[in-house]
Amino acid sequence: MKKALVAMSGGVDSAVAALLLKGDGYDLTGITMRLWDASSRVPDEKLCAPDENATEAKKIADELGFPHLTTALGETFYKNVIEKFISDYRSGKTPNPCVECNKTLKFGALFDIADEMSIPYLATGHYAKIEKDSSGEYRLLKAADPQKDQSYFLWCIKKERLSKILFPLGNYTKPEIREIAASHGFCNASRSDSQDICFIPDGDYVSFIRSVDKSGEGFQRGNFVDVSGNILGRHEGIIRYTVGQRKGLGIALGRPIFVGGKSVTDNTVTLCSDRELYKRELTATGINLLIDDTLEAPTRVEAKIRYRHTAAPATVRRIGEDRLMLCFDEPQRAIASGQSLVLYDGERVIGGAIIE
Repeated sequence: MKKALVAMSGGVDSAVAALLLKGDGYDLTGITMRLWDASSRVPDEKLCAPDENATEAKKIADELGFPHLTTALGETFYKNVIEKFISDYRSGKTPNPCVECNKTLKFGALFDIADEMSIPYLATGHYAKIEKDSSGEYRLLKAADPQKDQSYFLWCIKKERLSKILFPLGNYTKPEIREIAASHGFCNASRSDSQDICFIPDGDYVSFIRSVDKSGEGFQRGNFVDVSGNILGRHEGIIRYTVGQRKGLGIALGRPIFVGGKSVTDNTVTLCSDRELYKRELTATGINLLIDDTLEAPTRVEAKIRYRHTAAPATVRRIGEDRLMLCFDEPQRAIASGQSLVLYDGERVIGGAIIE
């Protein structure tokens, strides 16, 4: 019987993932990570007492008849996800903490735990697919449900680990998952989906950064400028703004204006028209490829510059050991430094990098 370590958040997706794997004959061990507590720093601890999410996950594991563990990775999470999140915003970027969490924890630390337990497979409730093609190569693919597809957040997985990852939900829609959970009487069948950023449930990232980081960097007032460098007014700190933003600028110029860029060097926020937000070219670094091709030659792809962006045709090529240059066929709106550039060949994720 094949063994799998299944990551369980306490939500309906990971619960049904475990149910489906159990039905497929896997010998399961459930594991829930304790990562963040707004009132105190969670230390790293191999085995620890459960929190609310872990308690809910254990109920499901008990119902399905397999053991459940709780592990604390708070220090690892803080160092690799939260500190980077704060640093990126202070340096004028728009980070994506879910990508970093997947890279260092879900498909990093949990793999280490699975190895220690001699468990060959790691399973999660992500909406994506991994399939083995006729040549024996494992490929990361989009989920069947385009509304729930999470392949954008998974480009950072190491290619050699694809054969050891299970995504049981890849061919299901979210309503189907809830129906399965309800039909089995799971307590979390109607539980609401998790927030985009789990450690900022109210979405107010500015207040979160101010409460955690006392340096004050990024909050200093400075100038709003136009694309020619002319001063238009005063801003309240570059950390409060992101490329493409229109609301909450606190300045009126008698026409629609948007954030077009930020400069930490001179503490300015550039404002522009909607038309000026469109660009064709970008560079990206921190490359991770899920194909054998190195992209040394110009390669046709479809590319996404943020999660809800529609993948658009483009040409990409490597311009250094760890840099890509990408040119879209048509200009794309609000390309933001710090976001993930994810490359697709049809349904397949071929790799990604971080926009400079």
